[in-house]
Amino acid sequence: MKESSIALYDRSNMRKLLVEFPAQIELAVRIGRGAKMPFKAKNIDAIVLSGLGGSAIGGDILRSYLADDLKVPFIVNRHYALPEFVGARTLVVIASYSGGTEETIASHHDAMRRKAKVLCISSNGEIARLAAVHRQPLITIPGGLPPRTALGYSLFPMLVALSSMGFIPSKEKEIRETVRLLRKLSRTYGTLSNTKNPALELAKQLYNKLPIVYSSADRFDVVNTRWRGQLAENSKMLAFGHVLPEMNHNELVGWKALKRQMEEMAVVFLRDNGDHDRVKIRMEITKSIVGEYASKVLDVESQGSSLLARMFSLIYLGDWVSFYLAIMNGIDPTPVRVIDYLKRELSKV
Repeated sequence: MKESSIALYDRSNMRKLLVEFPAQIELAVRIGRGAKMPFKAKNIDAIVLSGLGGSAIGGDILRSYLADDLKVPFIVNRHYALPEFVGARTLVVIASYSGGTEETIASHHDAMRRKAKVLCISSNGEIARLAAVHRQPLITIPGGLPPRTALGYSLFPMLVALSSMGFIPSKEKEIRETVRLLRKLSRTYGTLSNTKNPALELAKQLYNKLPIVYSSADRFDVVNTRWRGQLAENSKMLAFGHVLPEMNHNELVGWKALKRQMEEMAVVFLRDNGDHDRVKIRMEITKSIVGEYASKVLDVESQGSSLLARMFSLIYLGDWVSFYLAIMNGIDPTPVRVIDYLKRELSKV
């Protein structure tokens, strides 16, 4: 790949946003530290983060990452209405990067009706206005980015806030390690002159293929989701996936009949040392099965010591892979015109 190809297609300079992502995390942490939280964990029985797309993925990562720390249920709601259990002892996090997501605005109204404790995270828009009207705490994050590139802002202020409210211990050490690792990976993934650029090499392996992403279910389900979302939004290509052990009880059987189509598939296994021992064995057996049909089967290993660093090492790799695939596909990775069209059509109804 040549620099001229990136200059031709990356008209909105997503590459710059990817390179600067570690700095975004550092700013997001400072924003979280400066946010005043009126709520205490002892008064809350459940947490519901309501959002869509790039505004919700941060909640998904928190849900998986904090599964061993949180003493209360944490769910992510991607709908207009909230679950029926939501009430006065529920913390509802209203997350909308733009502040104008119609489903999230509706869930805010539902949270008010149920007298839930409401915390808003947004850059502006109707969500910020509603927070001011109802005197609700608002974590204001910088705007102007595609929501999927603002993952640092959608996740880390909330992570810091959960600590300040007493839900979890401080994660400062893990955050520092994550930033250090991503700074190192930024130099590796962002430089074409680097002869050992794993993101670019993996993109070459997936070019003109249908990616199938598999991972463990316990912590890396959300990393799997992020990979598929980034391939769709950035690379403008379909990708599918599942988690183990569940796929061993259903999807695995599907690797049989569509031989011609399966020859165009490339399977990526997202691996982590913390995967359950039995899941590791299942992955090896599954690789041997799908390898008979797919064009290639690839292993991608996480890096880092802490769980947070390991999760983000794979998330960041997937972001870069999707960027390079967009350039190979001759497409600007930033615009999502079909989503913009859908929103315009919905606004007419």
